[in-house]
Amino acid sequence: MSSRSHLLNDRTAEHYRRSLTHGVERVATRLAGTEQPFTGITPAELAATVSAVDLEQPLGTASEALDELERVYLRDAVYFHHPRYLAHLNCPVVIPAVLAEAVLSAVNSSLDTWDQSAGGTLIERRLVTWTAQRVGFGASADGIFTSGGSQSNLQALLLAREEACRLVRKNSETALSTPQILPKLRILTSECSHFSIEKAAVLLGLGTEAVVPVPCDEQRRMRVDALGEEMARCERAGETVMAVVATAGTTDFGSIDPLAAVADLCERAGAWLHVDAAYGCGLLTSRRRRGLLAGIERADSVTVDYHKSFFQPVSSSALLVRDGDTLRHVTYHADYLNPARSVEREIPNQVDKSLQTTRRFDALKLWMTLRVMGADALGELFDECVDRAAEAWRLLDADDRFEVVVEPRLSTLVFRHLPRGADAALTDRANLHARDALFASGEAIVAGTVVDGRHHLKFTLLNPETSRSDIATVLDLIAAHADRYAAEHGAVHPPALSTAPAC
Repeated sequence: MSSRSHLLNDRTAEHYRRSLTHGVERVATRLAGTEQPFTGITPAELAATVSAVDLEQPLGTASEALDELERVYLRDAVYFHHPRYLAHLNCPVVIPAVLAEAVLSAVNSSLDTWDQSAGGTLIERRLVTWTAQRVGFGASADGIFTSGGSQSNLQALLLAREEACRLVRKNSETALSTPQILPKLRILTSECSHFSIEKAAVLLGLGTEAVVPVPCDEQRRMRVDALGEEMARCERAGETVMAVVATAGTTDFGSIDPLAAVADLCERAGAWLHVDAAYGCGLLTSRRRRGLLAGIERADSVTVDYHKSFFQPVSSSALLVRDGDTLRHVTYHADYLNPARSVEREIPNQVDKSLQTTRRFDALKLWMTLRVMGADALGELFDECVDRAAEAWRLLDADDRFEVVVEPRLSTLVFRHLPRGADAALTDRANLHARDALFASGEAIVAGTVVDGRHHLKFTLLNPETSRSDIATVLDLIAAHADRYAAEHGAVHPPALSTAPAC
């Protein structure tokens, strides 16, 4: 075949159809036959297989390339759709969104300018408006799709920084340059917030020292009294609270900060309020739990990750702002792309609102999902995950082999196994070993984290197909691995018998 025969166009449409059909059949077969979330292959083993591929020698046909792909990727991929994948904030994806992926990749629209994506521009804008309405924002709201929560948080804090600098200059008796203002800016956020807040501070020229962690209560929510004290301290020290970041669904605990009370403090202080709802945004479609986000409508900006609790393929995220005019802080004009005269002609160029230039039409995935399934169906799926986490908490709470850090509000549980007769250090090592051993077996995948200096395990439940029985089985596997390790490494007493309730 000639090189041109691989270009997707009117003459190769049939080749495109056959190739994608073949690929879809391969993936469907693999999905149908997946018996556990992972094979347990080691990095060294898989690296040898990938390194053996000679990239200078093409195989020639899609069939041969798919055969090879089985060995280097599909066979050993981590499959999030499996009910015993319980680790990170990765969700199984809905079919309408996967269909949209095929469409958007083939058409390959770029969402930076109108003349590259007419319909796509309007679809994205409509979805931004729809999501903003779900948040509770008014007619002046706006936003942009992003690559993920980290980028959304970065852009939100960039807007907050520019607004803070504007206000400082307005209220200053002398002219101040940006470099003179930045050292006094502070970001206040929960000690359980996402690490992207610190990363954003670095990228914005503030440094990690500008991020002030606010203590949390026993439910791992930001303490409003502590936030108020820190805001008062900043005022006394001559520091400017550039932004307060509240979290609606922390990565480890799924905790939701008291949004309304935080908003009260921000309004009194004139501080920008950003709500990181990358995880908890699924509540926007829940008919049973939407109230958990009460107060989010008072934020200046909100991060949402559709590729978490909306069951969309990565990437699919957005930043929403209550006042669309603040997006001017990321607007730059290039004569070849979005000249200033296009604003006068009211040409909708999305690059005017984005940190990115070339950008995928990821909004199509959510559009197709809403048009096929509807928002209520998404909410039902997320509610099922939260329900399952409540069941898992009851299992753990009744099982004296484990201790749980906090009762979940969303769908994560942080816990650890307590091998009988093991001291704190051995308990740490036993839990680390249990997670590694489980991953190596491929039977299930769980995450890990550190709480108060001690190693814990974590379930992140984003699959409605995960059953109570799946969870109970994984807990037994964890206990077996941890107890065996503890017994081999000096536990004083033999492992305790299981007290887990029967399924």
